Amino acid sequence: MTSTPPRIRPVIPAVLSFLLSLAVSTPARATIQYAVSLDHPEKHLFQVTMTIPNITNEVTVQMAAWNTLYQIRDFSSHVQQVEAFAENGKAPVEKIDKQTWRIKGQGFIQVRYATYWDEPGPFAAQLNSEHAFINPAMILFYVPDRRAEPATISMSDVPLDWGLESASPWGSFQSGRNRMIVIQSPSYDALADGPIEISRFQEFDLPGISPRVTVVVHGDNWQKKRIEEDLKRICQYELKLMGGAPFERYTFILHIGKGAGGGGMEHANSTAIGVPSDEFLPGVAAHEFFHLWNVKRIRPASLESTYASYALVRSGVWSKQQFYADLGEQISELEGRPANRWQSAEQSSLDAWLEKYPRYNRPEFSVSYYTKGQVLGDLLDILIRDRTGNEKSLDDVLRALNTDFAKHGKTYRDSLDIRLTVEKIAGESFEEFFQKYVSGTEPLPYQQILTLAGLELRAVVRRRPTLGFSAERDPSGLLTARTVDPEGFAAQAGLRAGDIILNWNGGEVPRLLERWLPEQKPGDLLRLRVRREDKEISLEFRLGEIKEILYEVSENSHASERARHIRDGMLRGGTSALLAH
Repeated sequence: MTSTPPRIRPVIPAVLSFLLSLAVSTPARATIQYAVSLDHPEKHLFQVTMTIPNITNEVTVQMAAWNTLYQIRDFSSHVQQVEAFAENGKAPVEKIDKQTWRIKGQGFIQVRYATYWDEPGPFAAQLNSEHAFINPAMILFYVPDRRAEPATISMSDVPLDWGLESASPWGSFQSGRNRMIVIQSPSYDALADGPIEISRFQEFDLPGISPRVTVVVHGDNWQKKRIEEDLKRICQYELKLMGGAPFERYTFILHIGKGAGGGGMEHANSTAIGVPSDEFLPGVAAHEFFHLWNVKRIRPASLESTYASYALVRSGVWSKQQFYADLGEQISELEGRPANRWQSAEQSSLDAWLEKYPRYNRPEFSVSYYTKGQVLGDLLDILIRDRTGNEKSLDDVLRALNTDFAKHGKTYRDSLDIRLTVEKIAGESFEEFFQKYVSGTEPLPYQQILTLAGLELRAVVRRRPTLGFSAERDPSGLLTARTVDPEGFAAQAGLRAGDIILNWNGGEVPRLLERWLPEQKPGDLLRLRVRREDKEISLEFRLGEIKEILYEVSENSHASERARHIRDGMLRGGTSALLAH
């Protein structure tokens, strides 16, 4: 869909004077100020000037090492040309570690540097001729002991037909042939929690939602009506579930289409999402919007994906068959990972920082806390409903956590306070469930609990082809074998880890092996030409076979009235006492 020019936020004279004072204010002003130039966006360089007032002798500045993903990411590797200026001229800059600089000076100091970003998606930053997308922590230095001070950003060299959207207050005015945009924030931390989109985007508010929810879309392959209807259903359901909004205004920043990246990231009053088309949006949006309460204000990680799927089925975006299919897929994924036998949901959540390592993500080394958490949440909901005669549910637990902890600004003691809240709601002990299945690794009692909701689980054996090796592309785009199954046909043919694959069945190497492989059959012949050190070698072997067990969830046609009542409550999100017979 072709986007229309964004709304230009009007600036009244008084506000304009304030914004101008921020943009050209004297360095003595107490607010830490950032000036970011978007000049020559085709170079992908954000030119940043940071003005720090009230310096005595020296100041230390840092670049964040993580943001938007549970990973150490070293954003300082993008930084170049760091220099500083004090009141009496150029100031000495000393880099004291990979992300920290020490600068000598008095009064005020200006730090100038450039940072290169051209990575699509909600977990990065990008500057090109189409747009600027900024996760502020990725491009802005900060003073470690002054993160709580107010901060402002002025954006210069913004094309007149580009708009800006952010969860932070902002305003704009014309500056020559371009626009100047100024963003206010109460602190660096608040600033870092608000992604910024600057482009020719399309913007609209979701109808019938209060407080205001704004949608900003940059890209193509989307329909406004579809997005509007899906997001409205999801937001209405989750706001009703949690008893109202913890925000004054919320913003969806959506990148849709080819090259938009994938996934979503939650923020206190906004989310940034990248999907290839609007058909992939509902699942991500339901998950990220629910983070408003879960993670950003309360922290039961085991419940996030549970409520993403609940929101989709209860709001009508999904049918109940889609809900069952998704639950079956999560169980299949969980049971297909050998690590499920030894890594608990608690341990998986603690180890989230390790997900950047490909080895950790392999099935024998980890399970996803999202997957295990979703399945545990569904099972726990059914148990609460069964033990209370469907008068209480996991919804009540979540609302109680929100009331007892989030609304009071309190954190809680991981799974202990979740268990205690469940027991308060249900009126009986859940210690065994949490010990065995949340902190422990005993096999989950799927069938035993699903039966209570009139559901059954069926295992289906499927045979699929396997390469017998894993491969990754290096920065130059060449495909390299990373691991080789020592018992597989590829190893028997002589393939080794580190071999660079030059030719695939007499032609180019498939761009996406995960798409190529499902179209083949076990036993099909694969011919490779590889480079090993300074030699080229031809290899030939047949695809192997893997037998995997998939799980399907369906309704039990012989379920009792009690079980059907619980199932209906789970699917619709309601609670009502079971009738006595």
